[in-house]
Amino acid sequence: MTYDLHNSSYDFYNGTPWFVYECTIQLDEDGRRIVLFLLFLVLFMVGLAENTLVVWVNWRRRHSASGVLFCIINMSLSDLMVIFTMPFFMLEVTMDQVWLWGRFLCKVTYLVYVINFYSSSFFLAFMTLERYLSLTRPNKPACFPVQHKRRWILCAGIWLLSLFLALLENVHIDLLEWDEPGCYMVPEQNFTEWFVSVSFLCLIFQFLGPASIIITCNVLIARAVRTTPDVQNRRDVWLVHVYSLVFVACWLPYHLVFFLLTLDDLDPHLFSCNTIGVLYFSLNVVQCLSLFHCIANPILYNFLSKSFRNSLINTVISRISLPPTSVPSNTVNDKAGTTAVKERKLSNVSTSHSDIGE
Repeated sequence: MTYDLHNSSYDFYNGTPWFVYECTIQLDEDGRRIVLFLLFLVLFMVGLAENTLVVWVNWRRRHSASGVLFCIINMSLSDLMVIFTMPFFMLEVTMDQVWLWGRFLCKVTYLVYVINFYSSSFFLAFMTLERYLSLTRPNKPACFPVQHKRRWILCAGIWLLSLFLALLENVHIDLLEWDEPGCYMVPEQNFTEWFVSVSFLCLIFQFLGPASIIITCNVLIARAVRTTPDVQNRRDVWLVHVYSLVFVACWLPYHLVFFLLTLDDLDPHLFSCNTIGVLYFSLNVVQCLSLFHCIANPILYNFLSKSFRNSLINTVISRISLPPTSVPSNTVNDKAGTTAVKERKLSNVSTSHSDIGE
């Protein structure tokens, strides 16, 4: 796509144009739509399968699970919410931002997206903090204690905070009829002030705050695991750094692009027209890439865990196999006690977040 001359006015300083509104860059909009459609398709299919398995396996032990596993369940539920909205975004991108599903779904799908935008990061930060406290201070009270009202109050507080932050944006979402109907964020007045305020709220609450907790706790966890005598290889050390790296890789490009666009709103002469064209061209791409946390989180925090894989196998076997005719009770108790001891030993040395749920 060729960006044409948008504005013929110039600001001169000593006879020299301060900023020229002329775009010369050519960007392939059709290629971008094809790539985005394929990315959304992969996100929807793989993310739906992974998070459904995570919720299915972990839901049965939600009442007795540790705070780490409790956060994993909530994080997967949050990811499932946004995954169900992906077909709408997929078709919107394919039809070049045309929205065909009415005003109600315009507001609802965007609200669900922004709720996940915050809640997934909040629960991930609390899960990492809970993991750190469980490993270093096992005798201290947990953030999400088992069988305690505080767990549900804190959980409800996280969801309500995510809803409140999402409503700050969603109140300005509406269906606008221009050449074609589109779902846009357009406040009636003070657009610049609103956009800058929301951008900084997103940067602080969704990225900088959770990232500082996640990175700090993972560094401390790696330091504690490195001194554990039961650790036989360096996998347990570098895995916790992968947790931090994946979070930053998913969200940093998104917030970087938004931050640069915010600077452009504050000072329209800061960037050239070509730079602004590239930023807006890449905006949908980095938004889509940020949603890859819906695929990465189940792998990192569940499928890499031995305890989760064992639970998945046992759950599948229990669904497809016939119940035994008779098993002595003392034999069952002995096996259960032996398994529990093994799982507790595994939890003490493993850096997998899901393992601590045992």
